[in-house]
Amino acid sequence: MKLQRKNRLRALSLGAVAVSGALALTACGSDDNGNNNSGGKSTASASAGSIKCDNAKGQLLADGSSAQKNAIDAWVKAFSQACGVQINYKGGGSGAGVTAFTQGQVAFAGSDSALKPEEVTASKQVCKGGQGIDLPMVGGPIAIGFNVPGVDNLVLDAPTLAKIFDSKITNWNDPAIKALNKDAKLPNLKIQPFHRSDESGTTDNFTKYLIATTPDNWKYSGGKAWQAKGGQSAPQSAGVAQQVKQTSGAIGYFELSYVGDGVKAVSIDTGASKPVAPSTDSATADIAAAKVVGTGKDLSLKLDYKTKAEGAYPITLVTYEIVCDKGNKADTLPATKAFLRYIASEDGQKVLSGIDYAPVPEEIIAKVRTTIEGLS
Repeated sequence: MKLQRKNRLRALSLGAVAVSGALALTACGSDDNGNNNSGGKSTASASAGSIKCDNAKGQLLADGSSAQKNAIDAWVKAFSQACGVQINYKGGGSGAGVTAFTQGQVAFAGSDSALKPEEVTASKQVCKGGQGIDLPMVGGPIAIGFNVPGVDNLVLDAPTLAKIFDSKITNWNDPAIKALNKDAKLPNLKIQPFHRSDESGTTDNFTKYLIATTPDNWKYSGGKAWQAKGGQSAPQSAGVAQQVKQTSGAIGYFELSYVGDGVKAVSIDTGASKPVAPSTDSATADIAAAKVVGTGKDLSLKLDYKTKAEGAYPITLVTYEIVCDKGNKADTLPATKAFLRYIASEDGQKVLSGIDYAPVPEEIIAKVRTTIEGLS
């Protein structure tokens, strides 16, 4: 994303409606409250007439994936202007969002990983007569951002990435990196790898890619918590991106909207004829091959991390909005459904490509729309 666009998004967020600390509306039968802050960011807008408010009112609490924070802010801006509903999305990370949801503290949560069986079981305590379900809503590439003086274009493959993030390759002029970048002037500079300090679905998806593609070089079990040794950490996508930006020799992972302003993105050698750079189009090419593996109303997906398709970027994630299929609190249900209905709509999904996210393929988002209408 260009710096100008980022600054415009941040400026919009400062104009969002302030939310008081006494937020009363939560989800799935809970009366717990929270004190989160949210802003609106948008480079695309929807007319009030295109958003169906359907008796939505009051305030909603939400938390979770920081990878989708810029998308949520853009959506909240348009929805709040149309319907007058205040939505406070903290963006504290996927792990925090799932915990808040299963504890009944939020109306919905965002997660870059689908609910685990034990999390579904926990959700039944707050979704009276139902359970938490995964609704894929935001797609996008996990960019590998780097800051290496004198290097504008960098190609890496899965084994090399695994060794870098596992502290097995420690210098930018390492022969393995040189072999992939014959024309680059790689400096004799220490590699500074950064990972997430909080539990993150971005970490989960990035390490799933390494596990799937180079298991001999990445022998960790994976999950939301970072497991490899060495490196440095920072909270949330914004924190990792900021560290990469200000640290010479740094490399880290975050969604594409954080690339720019001193941070460049790695192209991945997948085995296709050309290395693939992260973009909304290359991510969509990969997500389009995803399979729905959830049961019942759950629409969790299985992504193809090992793709060698031309133009398909392999390190992608899908962010799910997690909500009760049944048992949502009566006071929050109208606003929750109206907001989810909008972001899954054609207008809502159109917002994504303008801010470096990938819309969910039509075949999948059509199922999401149907499921939203049945929430109770």
